[in-house]
Amino acid sequence: MLEVRRAADRYRGGDAAAGIDTRHSFSFSGFYDPQNVRFGLLVACNEERLAPGAGFGMHPHRDVEIVTWVVEGELEHRDSTGRATRIRPGDLQRLGAGSGVRHVERNAGEEPLRFLQMWLVPGVFGGAPEYEVVRGIADGTPFALPRTEAVLHVRRLPDGGRTAVPDAAWVHAQVVRGTAEIGGTRLGPGDAARVTGAEGLVAGAPDGPAELLVWEMHAEPAYG
Repeated sequence: MLEVRRAADRYRGGDAAAGIDTRHSFSFSGFYDPQNVRFGLLVACNEERLAPGAGFGMHPHRDVEIVTWVVEGELEHRDSTGRATRIRPGDLQRLGAGSGVRHVERNAGEEPLRFLQMWLVPGVFGGAPEYEVVRGIADGTPFALPRTEAVLHVRRLPDGGRTAVPDAAWVHAQVVRGTAEIGGTRLGPGDAARVTGAEGLVAGAPDGPAELLVWEMHAEPAYG
């Protein structure tokens, strides 16, 4: 089964006065929709747009795997373990919160920043926080997310290009750039396809180059 979630239907959050514009794909913070709490292991898929200098002050996380993909601009990350990094387009950042970690995220550049941040429920709770950055992740290179039964695929398609969608119990495919087609359905920037029981699907780029982030998930949270 394929369900389409359009970019225009996402919940608008953030703080305009602070230069933060957020589009939430799932229930988040003050917005709650009991029919849209998660999909597979994915519980958040936020598109963040930060003005230069804007960001999120020190705040805590625990027992969640956080994956960040920068679309444009430069993201600065600092956390309570002493790490300080800058993430740029094409880099993938993972923060495994474990038993608890606090961090700061801000636009470190002079241009607007846009990034996607995705939260997944781990299969094992607790443990020491983990952090890693994959620089310049290559097209089609799978990133197996530790502590979960989830794999992220970055797919960059040329005009007219096609690629197989992973066969999995749950697949979440979000268009980052361009227009994509999955299962005969067209998706524009910010649109997502949620596929249950994916098998034999193909994604294409019918109208020019396209970039997709595709989550392949083989489990649901042990609770609820």
